[in-house]
Amino acid sequence: MLNDQLAGQPQGSAGALRSSVAGTDRIFPEIRAIAAFIVLVLIIASAILYLMPDRTAEFFAWTIKPNMTPLLMGAGYLSGAWFFIGALRAKGWHEITRGFFPITAFTWFMGLATLLHWDRFNHTHVSFYAWAILYVVTPFLVPALWFRNRVTDPGTLGAGDVEVPERIRLGATIVGAGMLVIALFLFILPEVAVSIWPWTLTALTARVVAGWFALPGVVGLVLGREPRWSGWRILIQSQLIALGLILVAVVRAWGDFKTANPLTWVFIAGIAGLLAAATALYLAMETRRRTRAA
Repeated sequence: MLNDQLAGQPQGSAGALRSSVAGTDRIFPEIRAIAAFIVLVLIIASAILYLMPDRTAEFFAWTIKPNMTPLLMGAGYLSGAWFFIGALRAKGWHEITRGFFPITAFTWFMGLATLLHWDRFNHTHVSFYAWAILYVVTPFLVPALWFRNRVTDPGTLGAGDVEVPERIRLGATIVGAGMLVIALFLFILPEVAVSIWPWTLTALTARVVAGWFALPGVVGLVLGREPRWSGWRILIQSQLIALGLILVAVVRAWGDFKTANPLTWVFIAGIAGLLAAATALYLAMETRRRTRAA
């Protein structure tokens, strides 16, 4: 498959490099270097948002209220840090390649939200410059890194790996599509979203929260096309962290929720259900992998 993709490409130095690494499953050094930097940025962001959600006016790019929104963001950033730690530890490119698509979608949502609500940001705070640079650069950098490294994916099931059942992949696709629909609703119709959401949002935070639905939404879509469990593991670990921390955030910020709103209970049940399903899947597939290895 990869040989077919490479057919007809220029045979100069770039073409020769692609030919020499095609199918080797190599992760290029620049990806690990950038991953290390991103881990640091995401840990700092998650520490501010998840540990000090009521102090965004002092430490973040803009003031975020109520606390549930920064808690949600902090949970997401910490799960993202885990993915990039996985990129540092991964033995092969195919273990992380699917993560670049959802991250690209997320950065585009964040970048567009920033441009649409530029006046809401604290332009004198250093964290604003970090935020602005991050979401100007990464929407282009992340897909460029994937495009450069993509040819090393062997596209085959490796020794000791197991295949994810087709019904599981179909389920991931359906769940991902549903979450992406929610993301688009939040982003395109923020005023409507503000009126029905389980906790108080503004137009800006509605569009930011949209990015946090788009990311797992695209995760579901891309994993639906990935038969190798080794291509799922790091992404599922990352999602488990996010879902678990969001449930803890619900308890911490319970006063922010509109308990008379049915969507409050839909949101909580949805997060809890996804956490239970993802945990069961992870344990089942890891058991199958270890059994095969033994």
